Amino acid sequence: MMSSAGLEAETKESGDSEIHMMPGHLIRRMHQASTAIFDIEMRRAGFDLTPVQYAALHVIGRRPGLDQATLAAEIAYDRVTIGGVVDRLEQKGLLRREIDREDRRSRRLHLEAKGADLLQAVGPSVYRIQDEMLQGLSADERQSLLGLLRKALSTVGDVSRTAPRSGASSR
Repeated sequence: MMSSAGLEAETKESGDSEIHMMPGHLIRRMHQASTAIFDIEMRRAGFDLTPVQYAALHVIGRRPGLDQATLAAEIAYDRVTIGGVVDRLEQKGLLRREIDREDRRSRRLHLEAKGADLLQAVGPSVYRIQDEMLQGLSADERQSLLGLLRKALSTVGDVSRTAPRSGASSR
């Protein structure tokens, strides 16, 4: 961990503002950029889909029948937010909720054919987006960055509103 003295020395040396050396600031900026890139690419490709909607569809597609609480944990969103996301995806005809036979309070999530078709159709765009986000990095640098982000998240993920599932893959 860089000390405040180390951060101050590094910012003086590089001429950057101290804020531009802080991981929180850089991560927030990267999140803003990744969301903007996603939105631009989806619009350009003619899809009406947000990053969290894509994540939800992707997970449901891989784990048909999971419940909303598990979906929320899987993509690290709070349950209230996921409820709204699922509502919108259901309204678009992309998924359906079924009452769990064993726990009538729980709803199981399944992709509709339209949702599965959309996932298939957006796949190439989603991979282009990943490349665009990291376009300034070599293949080795990309792998290093992803590994370091996963490592950092593994130690701080439990302080967020919803801790991601351990061992989750990057794609």
